[in-house]
Amino acid sequence: MILVLVVEDEPVAAEAHRQYVERVAGFTVAGVVHSGAEALRFCERHHVDLILLDFYLPDTHGLAVCRALRAAGSTADVIAVTSARDLTVVKAAVSAGVVQYLLKPFTFASLKEKLDRYAQFRGSEGEAADQSDVDRALAALRTPSPALPKGLSGETRDAIVRALREQPLSAGAAAEATGVSRVTARRYLEHLADAGLVRREPRYGQVGRPEVWYHAAT
Repeated sequence: MILVLVVEDEPVAAEAHRQYVERVAGFTVAGVVHSGAEALRFCERHHVDLILLDFYLPDTHGLAVCRALRAAGSTADVIAVTSARDLTVVKAAVSAGVVQYLLKPFTFASLKEKLDRYAQFRGSEGEAADQSDVDRALAALRTPSPALPKGLSGETRDAIVRALREQPLSAGAAAEATGVSRVTARRYLEHLADAGLVRREPRYGQVGRPEVWYHAAT
C-alpha cells in the first residue's frame, strides 16, 4: 500500500483530495495537513511514500518544502497539486525532485491517472537489461495530457472543467457559463469526454432526440 500525505491549506480541497486518493486502489492517506511546517513535522514522525503538495501554502512555498524534505533525508516522492502555471516554477519543481505536476482544477480521472502511473513507476523492479527498460520505467511518469484540437484553448477548457465541478452541464449550459457559443462548448465537452475527463448522460424529454449532459468523471 502506498502511503500518501495530502498537503493543502484549503479544508474543502484537502478533503476532496483525501477522498480522491482513497478511491484509487493501492493508495491510502496517511495524513492531511494544511501548512508546510505541518508537512515537515509529519514526515519526521511518520513514513510517507508520496506527498500531494500544494505550492501556495500559508507559511511557505511548496518548493521550499521539497528542498527541506530532501535536506532532512526524506525519500518521499512529491506530486505538485497546484494552480501555479509559471513554467519557471515547473522547472524549479523538477529540480527539487517533484515527480509529477497536476494543475488545479482537476478531475478525479486526472488524479487517478497520475497515481496509477506513479504506482507503475514504483513497481519497476530488478535490473534493467538495456536502455529501453530504463526508458519504459521513466516513461510511466511522463504521459502527456491529450492535446487540444486545433482552435480550442486551454483557458476555455479549464473554465468548462471548473463549471462542471459545480454541476452537470449541457452544451447550452456550458456555453452560458463560459461565454462561448453552444457549438464551441460542445466541442470542448466532447473533447473532454473522449479523453475520459467527463462522462456523457443522455436525458430524454417529452419529444425529440435526447439532450446530452456532461458530468465530471468520477
